[in-house]
Amino acid sequence: MVVQALAFYLFASILVLSAFFVITARNPVHSVLFLILSFFNAAGLFVLLGAEFIALTLVIVYVGAVAVLFLFVVMMLDISFADLRKGAMQYVPMGLVIGAIILTELVMLFGAWQFAPGAGQNLAVPVVELVDVTNTEALGQVLYTNYVLAFQVAGLILFIAMIGAIVLTHRRRPGIRRQVVSKQQAVRGEDVIEIRKVTTGTGA
Repeated sequence: MVVQALAFYLFASILVLSAFFVITARNPVHSVLFLILSFFNAAGLFVLLGAEFIALTLVIVYVGAVAVLFLFVVMMLDISFADLRKGAMQYVPMGLVIGAIILTELVMLFGAWQFAPGAGQNLAVPVVELVDVTNTEALGQVLYTNYVLAFQVAGLILFIAMIGAIVLTHRRRPGIRRQVVSKQQAVRGEDVIEIRKVTTGTGA
């Protein structure tokens, strides 16, 4: 238990610090690297909770795809972050007001919080021992029974977002040549290739 407690505090402290540096780092590349570090530490916390599948998914999907995509976009786009920061101070008062409203809502929420009747037992034994099923199977049983509607709605939202991204990418703009698959398939060899007989010493 001592080793587990030390591992928890280690992962949790590094996670909080890396999340803080994500929003305070001046270099956006450093922010993405701190984000990757926070993902790894969050995966470590999931492993301590016995959710190996979620930890593996977090590493594969978020670290292997999302964070790398963020890093690629930040490094490839030539964005002048100094120019973006020039007008940022004018939004500070509105940000402080919104932050104060959210903090007030959180205080009111925790002030009126009431624990469920079995909360004490759940806190004592947070993870149920899996005897007959694996971690992935237990997660699937909960996800596709109790939360099947939320799962389908989330999938629908992601599907709509994907369609929106495709539409924005392929919108028609003047002066840009678009790919026409039908014309490409209708091209014949004799239309693009010319065979000439060249005699020796004359050249092409």
